[in-house]
Amino acid sequence: MTTTETRKFEAEVAQVLHLVTHSLYSHKEIFLRELISNASDACDKLRFESIAQPDLLAGDAELHIDVSWDPDARTITVRDNGVGMSRDEIVANIGTIASSGTRRFLEAMSAEHKSDARLIGQFGVGFYSAFVVADKVTVLSRRAGAAAGEGTKWESDGKGEYSLEQVQLPERGTAVVLHLKADEDEFLKRWELRSLITRYSDHVAFPIRMPVEKDGKPGDEWETVNAASALWTKPKSEISDEDYQSFYKSLGHDFNDALAWTHNRVEGSQSFTTLLYIPSQPPFELMMGGRDERKGLKLYIKRVFIMDAAEELLPNYLRFVRGVVDADDLPLNVSREILQHNRQLERIKAACVKRVLDLIEKLAKDEPAKFDTFYKAFGNTLKEGIVEDHANRERIAKLLRFASTKGEGGAQSVSLDDYIGRMTVGQDTIWYITADSHAAAAGSPQLEAFKAKGIEVLLMSDRIDEWMLGNLNEYAGKKLRNVAKGDLPLDEEGKKQQEEASKLAEPLLNKLKQLLGDRVADVKVSARLTDSPSCLALSDYEMAPHLARLLREAGHEMPSNRPTLEINPNHALLKRVEAESDEGKAGDLANLLLEQAEIAAGAQLPDPAAFVQRMNRVLLG
Repeated sequence: MTTTETRKFEAEVAQVLHLVTHSLYSHKEIFLRELISNASDACDKLRFESIAQPDLLAGDAELHIDVSWDPDARTITVRDNGVGMSRDEIVANIGTIASSGTRRFLEAMSAEHKSDARLIGQFGVGFYSAFVVADKVTVLSRRAGAAAGEGTKWESDGKGEYSLEQVQLPERGTAVVLHLKADEDEFLKRWELRSLITRYSDHVAFPIRMPVEKDGKPGDEWETVNAASALWTKPKSEISDEDYQSFYKSLGHDFNDALAWTHNRVEGSQSFTTLLYIPSQPPFELMMGGRDERKGLKLYIKRVFIMDAAEELLPNYLRFVRGVVDADDLPLNVSREILQHNRQLERIKAACVKRVLDLIEKLAKDEPAKFDTFYKAFGNTLKEGIVEDHANRERIAKLLRFASTKGEGGAQSVSLDDYIGRMTVGQDTIWYITADSHAAAAGSPQLEAFKAKGIEVLLMSDRIDEWMLGNLNEYAGKKLRNVAKGDLPLDEEGKKQQEEASKLAEPLLNKLKQLLGDRVADVKVSARLTDSPSCLALSDYEMAPHLARLLREAGHEMPSNRPTLEINPNHALLKRVEAESDEGKAGDLANLLLEQAEIAAGAQLPDPAAFVQRMNRVLLG
């Protein structure tokens, strides 16, 4: 006699189930795609395991997925003869989730997305989509190689508990039985189920079979209803754009079309096929998980599935790319350890990077609207390649786009080549400024002298820019320089004027140094300012104040640098400091000049309360 054990779901799974059963109602038909995808994975895993253990197939070598319906019992069953699960594996895969997929799914389900079932597949929690349409789900599974008596029955109504029971199962594999809710009769029609399979799962590489209908009910005869072939193995001439898009959606659990793709076959001493896609918008797991949660590419060897997330096939900065790599001559028993030290794989990786960069360059050249969509979605991720991929740094830099003092508002549309093409006569430097917002960059006092001379400045306000520019010192033979760092290069006439201005302002400079004391490293006459009274000047290797502030807020220890204050001695405020005989009032004015320069540079004021009091005293006179 077998006993039934009842267990509670772990807390996060219970949250997902509550959300699924109470909130998800748009695109609810996604449940079939997710269950078929899981069944396909189970068949893939068995095919891989059977390489080392052929007896796992035990007289049932034709792997397939069966989808059937029972209008009387009001059930849908998705069955596979794949690897199956043991009792412990069922608990691990369904009752609890070790990955952070559940947490990230819950975070993604903000108010604006709470009704959208299509997101569920992007977080590895696709099984739970069954509860969108079913008020009870039964799973029957037996691990390949296990005895018939070692089957497991899992059952739940999705309300916090599930039951486990050991049962007799004559065949290996997994069957998921959905007991449909009262208002889900549309899914009990064969044509509806078949149309969903055609729409979402046509390119699953295993036969998906359905019973042939007789008198409105499923008969005993089965027919294959999908293409059941690996799309990437077909000649490109035989694949329509619709086929490519359909395959992408099943591959990436995405409802949106891919933005672009590249499909290539390399023949020679090392032969392999790549089919790589650029999504039209960032996948949710990319946005929620960032660098540490990337998915990688699906790796096949001779059409045998090896792993779902082969991160070794693409560098981190291209983690948004989805796709398949099918190699002919890697060892079939390949493991992650072998992948990490494999020369053949390095060649495949280099080819993948080249194909992706070729594709992005083609968009930039031939399809500017699509490139603009790509850049808004993945431009910041691409910038990481400047630091990570030395071999392709110039190619990546060519693809970057920035806002500019000669661009249109905050639009990031100016390339480095555009900038070089507009350089003034004799200019040999690409000038830029970084800030924590476009408005702060565009309004920075450090730009004044450049605007006066008609020199274009790139306005960079993405958080990654300062880090990236530490590794992009030149492009096409032109140096990149921050307008706020170091001394500005001046011609002989400019140097002469600067020396004269500094000499005339010497008493004022000494007065400010005395009033500001150890709050500043130095006070100088600025060659940058024409309208504003003051600004900060940084050394060439000093971190921008806005970035230092962000890192400090993130808990990093940052050295406290004393800034250099640059002044415009012709400004009325500096004239006022010069003429002020009351040391208290002069001190307030001097400190306000420093603090407004710090605010403009994005620095954090050391004492905001003192700044407010000083400001009030000056305003009251």
